Amino acid sequence: MAANKSNRASSLAKSTGEIFTRKWPRLFFLVAAVQAIIVIVFEAYAFAQFQTGLRHMDGIKDWGSADRMEDGLAQIRTIPTFLGLLILGFLYDVVLAWDALRLKNTIQVIGLCIANLALLIYSALQIDQINVAIVILQEYHAFKDLDVWQEVQGVLIAMPCIIALASVALSFLAWKLYQEFAWDILKHIGADYRMKKRFLHYQVYIALLKFDFFFFVGFTIQFLVVVGGKTSTEFALTAAAIPITIAILLCAALFTRREWKVGMIIIIVLYLGGLTYFIYKLERIFDPYEYKYYLPVRKSLTTFAVLTIVLIILTIVNALVCMFNFGAGLKQHLNTPPQEIDKDQASYSMHDVKQPQLPTRMTID
Repeated sequence: MAANKSNRASSLAKSTGEIFTRKWPRLFFLVAAVQAIIVIVFEAYAFAQFQTGLRHMDGIKDWGSADRMEDGLAQIRTIPTFLGLLILGFLYDVVLAWDALRLKNTIQVIGLCIANLALLIYSALQIDQINVAIVILQEYHAFKDLDVWQEVQGVLIAMPCIIALASVALSFLAWKLYQEFAWDILKHIGADYRMKKRFLHYQVYIALLKFDFFFFVGFTIQFLVVVGGKTSTEFALTAAAIPITIAILLCAALFTRREWKVGMIIIIVLYLGGLTYFIYKLERIFDPYEYKYYLPVRKSLTTFAVLTIVLIILTIVNALVCMFNFGAGLKQHLNTPPQEIDKDQASYSMHDVKQPQLPTRMTID
């Protein structure tokens, strides 16, 4: 047991070290990290300006009715939620970049480029929604003399521009990594086309699980903080969904790696339950009797709900494909550490290339 832990730690240190000793992985990680640092600094500045300009709750006396007060409080919660969620998104983005480069998961690298575009859309959406929130709060005289919008407008507009530039750079680097990692996968899996295809399906599935986590948690955080629940029971059930989701996704990855069909069937049923939940939530966002509760974060919640629904459908499809591949030999590859191969030697599968036969010389007795 101790030997296995030591081997895993050594493998983790070695794979992490390779990120910084190889050109394209190093550049990809640096772009993701620099982007995250810049955006987090800008978001922190916007949050600080908002908090500095906001009056103490006791100093806001223009709420009017109870409904207006509830709307004002929802708007106050909207801005920190937007800013906090975007910070969480870029921190998670850096972690996934490290994880993808360590595992040489080309699909996850491509997924990070797509996720970066989703964060670009989210950062663009926050400009309008934060502006609306500030205008409404100004009507309630919730701010001091500081013009909050003028203070934060510049950094809010700059963020999508920075993310767009980083997305272009990451896409180019992903193409370079695709070429580089293809050789590493060939050395580990071999030249068997069918085995490489099974491994590709496995990579897609694992990457989808990681992105499922972020979008589900992002939707749930926005719902809990800004919308809340009509009852304490609804709020508690929604909050409990986060640890349950983490457990489901961890089990999904484990069952796939261990090729346990019964567990996979249970997971797929749970996916269908999650799909039903998000379709129900999306319907409530646009329900004529419910939509007013979702107005402060309606655009972002809709975006997260639609993306999560698409991801769950893709996850179900890939889960089925992975389950059909059980028993075909991929399990042995996944649970066996890759062997070091001399870089000066050609890395072909011994099953696909036969040794040339030396010519025999006839002898006369």
